[in-house]
Amino acid sequence: MNRPDAADPTQREARLRAWLVAAQAGDARAYHRFLEALGALLRGFFRRRLARMPDEVEDLVQEALLAVHNQRHTYDAAQPLTPWVHAIARYKLVDMLRRHGRQALVTDPLDDEVEWLADPQPQAQEARRDLGRLLATLPDKQRLPIVHVKLEGLSVAETAQRTGLSESAVKIGVHRGLKALAARIRGSADEDR
Repeated sequence: MNRPDAADPTQREARLRAWLVAAQAGDARAYHRFLEALGALLRGFFRRRLARMPDEVEDLVQEALLAVHNQRHTYDAAQPLTPWVHAIARYKLVDMLRRHGRQALVTDPLDDEVEWLADPQPQAQEARRDLGRLLATLPDKQRLPIVHVKLEGLSVAETAQRTGLSESAVKIGVHRGLKALAARIRGSADEDR
């Protein structure tokens, strides 16, 4: 696949920064991707720290995303994104703990800036790796349309322009590629029995 390895914090930082910078320039799709990816990372960050307060995690994710949204104009694209987002997330966590009077319930240290970029769910990393292996077995006429349309969220027209395929070839590639992937998955499930 063309996207960087999501498990590599350096590549994840670069991807998130690129999306936020594009969003600051008015790219709504990039902003949606940024918020979606950041939400998953924040969820993992808060979940690890609030093991005894799992009901608070989603509220904190939403509060942090709202704070990022409200403060996005203060982000300096020349600076790393991680410390900026970590400060917001840490502030929201400390604020919630003060409200609840439960500072002792935090299970991990709050000061590890890079750690929040760790993969929030190891199963998701394994699924991405497995999907990458499956996609690699497809010819480009099927693999590229699936990657661009289904995984990256590009339109059929954008994918056609990027790959040099016609729009109908992109649609056919997605259809046939998904059908081929389903057959491969069924085949490996049959082998496991």
